[in-house]
Amino acid sequence: MTLPEPGLVVIDTNIALDLLVFDNPDCAPLAAALAAGELRWLATAPMRSELARVLGYPLIARRLASRQMEAASVLEAFDARVHLLADAPPRAPCVCKDPDDQVFIDLAVAQRALLISKDRAVLTMRKRLAAQRVTVLAALAAAV
Repeated sequence: MTLPEPGLVVIDTNIALDLLVFDNPDCAPLAAALAAGELRWLATAPMRSELARVLGYPLIARRLASRQMEAASVLEAFDARVHLLADAPPRAPCVCKDPDDQVFIDLAVAQRALLISKDRAVLTMRKRLAAQRVTVLAALAAAV
């Protein structure tokens, strides 16, 4: 499988947490591709807001504390890695059962970007999103 040109990627909140908080080894290829400039992580303000909200969940807050991390530092790391688009894209023709995931789908469809998500509601949309020329992966390792 080849990555879409020019290496645009939309990363959902669970994967962002794996990448920025949990150091999930499954995200190593993604982290390397982002660091090497092979992928350009696209995001919008609502995506950042969702990450900020999730960082406040008790389970996540405890994990941050155990790793001696603060939500603000995670948001700073997010800001340093993403290309934040000023305008939210239009609603995609594919509608997700989970409204929190729709922003990721909308952006991936609008930009024809790779969408990386572990969310079951998104993963079940693979065929519909493929018809929109969007590849959905649960991990970047599947593409390498």
